[in-house]
Amino acid sequence: MAKVPDLFEDLKNCYSENEEYSSNNDDFSVSQKSFYDVSYGPLHEVCMDEFKSLSTSEISKIPKLTCKESVAVVTTKGKILKKRRLNLNQTFTDEDLQSIVNDPEEEIIASKSASYTSSNKVKYSFTKIMKSQCILNNILSQSLIRDPTGPYLTAAALNNPDDAERFDIGAYKTAANSKGIIVTLRTSKTGLFVSTQNEDEPVLLKEMPETPKVITDETNLLFSWETQKSMHYFRSVAHPQLFIATKNEERVHLATGEPSVIDFRILEN
Repeated sequence: MAKVPDLFEDLKNCYSENEEYSSNNDDFSVSQKSFYDVSYGPLHEVCMDEFKSLSTSEISKIPKLTCKESVAVVTTKGKILKKRRLNLNQTFTDEDLQSIVNDPEEEIIASKSASYTSSNKVKYSFTKIMKSQCILNNILSQSLIRDPTGPYLTAAALNNPDDAERFDIGAYKTAANSKGIIVTLRTSKTGLFVSTQNEDEPVLLKEMPETPKVITDETNLLFSWETQKSMHYFRSVAHPQLFIATKNEERVHLATGEPSVIDFRILEN
């Protein structure tokens, strides 16, 4: 019986040196692992950044064998940059494979991901200072004050209102939807801005050289200022489910609500 030419002679070095291939006109079998076994080890270095194709003359000798595979552009470290599905019954030459690399219309995985990330950034532009040197009191009549142990804030009941920390509220505009006015909180006559961390972690006083004119990445400086009757709420833009909050004997932090207090009154001169 005449032996059918080996279909995968050009490809077998890319998989396992131990693989054996055998076939006849009525049956196609693989003596060890299947060619499509997903448990192959990494590609040999000699196969990286190269393109392999099957001879169309050999394919035509086995009309009963049909399958689909992917042609991919692979870096020397095995990262797939471009990929195209093809039918092994169609005529597909080395020149066709090379054209995948040179075709600007071909999908480039890394570039698509980078473009998506960039297009989803929201820009916040400074407009004006809405309130200057105001005091923030929670519903327990505690005022926000500077923590003497570090760049933090705490809440305390004060006999003298002059001991309270004073804040400037700066407004920002954006095309994104928001439940309230987007603002920053800066301690008056300083470059210290309230900056959020994660839930239950203390907010920080972050020093900035000047009021940011445009904010895209540092959304931890931004809050959605919302009001209900006489109460004011400062929702974190970086963590939309969390608000500036106070709790007895703890630093000012982010929380969703009780047992922390998220309701504030704004006192002005």
